[in-house]
Amino acid sequence: MIINYGLSIILAVVFLYIAFYDVDFSEVLNIVSHANLLWVFIFIVVTMLGHYFRAVRWKYILNSVKPDTSMKNLFGSLMVGYGVNCVTPKLGEVTRAVLIGKWEGLSRSSMFGTVILERIIDIISMGGSIIVALFLTSVSLSEKFPWLISSLYIMGAVIVLSIVILSLILRSKEKFSEIIIKFVGKISHKLAERMAYIFTMLAEGFASLKGTKNYFWTLFWTVAIIFLYAFGSYAGMLMLDMQNFLPVTFGMGWIIMSISAIGVIIPTPGSTGSYHTLAKSTLVLIFGFSETISVAYAFLTHIIGYILFIITALVMFFIVNKQKENLLEVVETEIREV
Repeated sequence: MIINYGLSIILAVVFLYIAFYDVDFSEVLNIVSHANLLWVFIFIVVTMLGHYFRAVRWKYILNSVKPDTSMKNLFGSLMVGYGVNCVTPKLGEVTRAVLIGKWEGLSRSSMFGTVILERIIDIISMGGSIIVALFLTSVSLSEKFPWLISSLYIMGAVIVLSIVILSLILRSKEKFSEIIIKFVGKISHKLAERMAYIFTMLAEGFASLKGTKNYFWTLFWTVAIIFLYAFGSYAGMLMLDMQNFLPVTFGMGWIIMSISAIGVIIPTPGSTGSYHTLAKSTLVLIFGFSETISVAYAFLTHIIGYILFIITALVMFFIVNKQKENLLEVVETEIREV
């Protein structure tokens, strides 16, 4: 864990260096200090509403398992997970699975499976939003971001592989588990048991989403989340009155959201650095804004989100968490099991 955390810090520093290289940070702070407070408020509301929508979508994913799952618990565990991600990348996913399992009396391992299912849905929606972004600008995104098309191919491969694995899991999980134990067991019984555990965990999590109604609402809220995030990116430009330099549109917000979302996949604490680099590059290379105001945009939108995550995570944890259980010990135990 220490090695992974160290690597994530190094990645964040490298990306921050790329984003802020040759930019006057005092000028960035000056631009941020004159931000439009009305649009700052709107940005905060839209950001939090987007996270609440994610909790609503999670409720529909869990609907067949426990229809009366508390929205307070879902939103609370989601935000605590985001807060943990701001410090230790990806550990937040385990954290929120552990918390919702504890607070709702559900299997923690199966809840982790639903979190993975959510991430697969996010990858599919991210790929879709990038495809839409290709048609929203006259500038060739593939020329400005040569790696973007490769990323789409990778996402496509991940999606196809995920669907195949998902089908195998749901159709013949017992048989598949036996095959894993039989063949991997020849190498290591401990490894075979761990793989079988992970497989069972994924099977339970993926099987939670079923029923036409739940499929429909999961899709509906996924689309709603994408539009809210795109509007948040658009609102971020209005926070800094960027319309005074160049025309600002919702479509621009969609493109910024689509490309900078790839930075979330990169394992840096709270997407620090990776988000800054991609958001700045999009504004400079695609829309022609100056590097200074582009960095100011990335800095302000990220720092607001970061602060919201930390504060909301602390508040929700102490509001919802009724048992005096050591969260760190529970999460570490879950990681060892996985």
